[in-house]
Amino acid sequence: MKKRLAVAGLSLSAVGLLTIAKWEGFSGHAYIPVPGDVPTIGFGSTDGVKMGDTITVPKALERLMRDVGVAESAIGRCVKVPLSQSEYDAFTSFAFNVGGEAFCSSTLVKKLNAGDYDGACKELERWVFVQKKRVEGLANRREDEYKLCTQE
Repeated sequence: MKKRLAVAGLSLSAVGLLTIAKWEGFSGHAYIPVPGDVPTIGFGSTDGVKMGDTITVPKALERLMRDVGVAESAIGRCVKVPLSQSEYDAFTSFAFNVGGEAFCSSTLVKKLNAGDYDGACKELERWVFVQKKRVEGLANRREDEYKLCTQE
């Protein structure tokens, strides 16, 4: 049985942070991750990024921690049920990737707040498309997040 705590009592674990960093990767130069996406730099940071921007690893780590805080804030605002550490880590990685607004308005959050933990974790596997095209990297990330989410 999973030990679940109020969201206010949780913060991203080292496993969660490494999951995000692994899937985001590092780039010292702004780039477009997939066609139609926004410019990204460092470890998946997009806020205020313009093509041509550059960043150092220390500055990228600062941005990563700030951006993780934004994802955690979305979870704090929108999730009304207790979570296990692994669920929290998986949902933080997901919210980091899709953004707080998309996270909060998702069916995943609706299922989660209704107490359907299995259904909420399963929703992760649906978020693998960009402009209606399946992206293998997203599918792999979601599989990883799903495994984290369902971990005992």
